[in-house]
Amino acid sequence: MSVDLIVLLAFVPAGLALNLTPGADMMFCLAQGLRGGARPGWAASAGIAAGGLVHAALAGLGLSALLATFPAAFEAIRWGGVAYLLWLAVKTLRAPIGGPQGKGLRPAQAFVQGFAVNMTNPKVILFILAFVPQFVTPDRAILPQFLIFGMVLSLGGLVINGLVGQFAGYLRAGLTGGSVADRVLRWLSATLFAGLAVRLALTSTR
Repeated sequence: MSVDLIVLLAFVPAGLALNLTPGADMMFCLAQGLRGGARPGWAASAGIAAGGLVHAALAGLGLSALLATFPAAFEAIRWGGVAYLLWLAVKTLRAPIGGPQGKGLRPAQAFVQGFAVNMTNPKVILFILAFVPQFVTPDRAILPQFLIFGMVLSLGGLVINGLVGQFAGYLRAGLTGGSVADRVLRWLSATLFAGLAVRLALTSTR
């Protein structure tokens, strides 16, 4: 087995505790659920989980560590993520959420957005580089261990963030396009996206 069973058993509850901690991924799925419903909320969670697996693979290959040594590359990724989140905030404000006026959000779109937001957040790279190696056994193949631990984190995040998105979808379900509730939730969704952008812009990657 690529990962020591005892180490894996210790990693699972630690990973779940991190998944349950409210953060950018959870808030993003909440916003997507409010914006498009339960299915896009789950799709956004799946996109984030897929991004986490890619980050884990890059860390296992050593590419993330290499990227972390070049601040300019980190800054480019970070500001790309900020711009993308602000674009989502503006787009959310311009389109009704519920009712016949609201076109909704296709799950495929939500998946791509979740993946893009995760991949343009350099804090994910730093987190994986700081957390996962604590459980890696040096005398075993490194990449398989990173992938297994990444799968554990991604699976836990998929379920927890997906449930958050589904709950937000329930709030959206009875809305009428153009109603007061529709406008309030539209502003709430946009505020979440903008807040994530500000958080990413103000948080140091070092």
